[in-house]
Amino acid sequence: MSERNNFIDYIRIFARSGHGGSGSTHFMRNKLTAMGGPDGGDGGRGGHIILRGNSNLWTLLHLRYFKNVLAENGENGSKNNCTGRDGKDIIIEVPLGTVARNEETGEKEAEILEDGQELIWMRGGRGGLGNSNFATPTNQAPEHSQPGEPGVEGWKNIELKVLADVGLVGFPNAGKSTLLSVITAAKPKIANYAFTTLVPQLGMVAYRDNRSFCIADLPGIIEGAAEGKGLGHRFLRHIERNSALLFLIPADSDDHKKEFEILRHELEEYNPEMLQKDFIIAISKSDMLDEELKEAISKELPAHIPHLFISSVTNKGLTELKDLLWQTLNKPAI
Repeated sequence: MSERNNFIDYIRIFARSGHGGSGSTHFMRNKLTAMGGPDGGDGGRGGHIILRGNSNLWTLLHLRYFKNVLAENGENGSKNNCTGRDGKDIIIEVPLGTVARNEETGEKEAEILEDGQELIWMRGGRGGLGNSNFATPTNQAPEHSQPGEPGVEGWKNIELKVLADVGLVGFPNAGKSTLLSVITAAKPKIANYAFTTLVPQLGMVAYRDNRSFCIADLPGIIEGAAEGKGLGHRFLRHIERNSALLFLIPADSDDHKKEFEILRHELEEYNPEMLQKDFIIAISKSDMLDEELKEAISKELPAHIPHLFISSVTNKGLTELKDLLWQTLNKPAI
């Protein structure tokens, strides 16, 4: 199975929660009682559709063929005040960082962030009341009961936002996959052409004293991604949750400042809140630079954003990069 197929970050399904069972209209009849009072039971609740977080899942791959999710209806009430059985709930296990939306309105309906977290995404309809509930001193033989409430149905979108501490941002071919393969145990596909990385690659960076943090190489951004060009929103969605963003700009870029500004602008167009994150700039492939060139590039870059020169090939500056990322992720809240 190809890399593109292995990582599924978006699923479209039709879902319907269960209908509530109808209440019963029944009167007690037995050999001792010819004209007993009402004894119709209530209908059972329709099955819920529930989302549950599972930290062992990393993709939505297991839901790929889960196109119709139909919960069981509640059972109708019956005589002798017997309540109908509730419909069986459907539990959908999803990775952390999953968001469920109504396809028609785009409204966010549920978000799963913790392992074991359970959310009733689509409630089953309530069961109807049997006629025994409607008896009064003046109406001792009610002839009516309630129908059950209908369930909820509709087309839904389930999407995954990668939960990583650091997001790697850069144009295609900036060296993101190479950096990830050097500082983590991840084995991304690496080649010298645009859009090698079609899906987010996650890796754990081992830090001092057995500590670690998670870094994600996200598919290359191109100018116009916020309008949906290239991999567009599918890429940008994954950056929303990263605490820090590491901008990777190659040393051989024609204009380092302009490249950073384009990347920054794309993030702002997509979601202005992105600019509240901590930014770090790393100039990759810098083993080809001498001190004079480094100084010239440093003057181009924004003064308020920390930057370093690194080389994934010679491992130059990688320890300093890990230190800076760790300090940024663990700085005390103001």
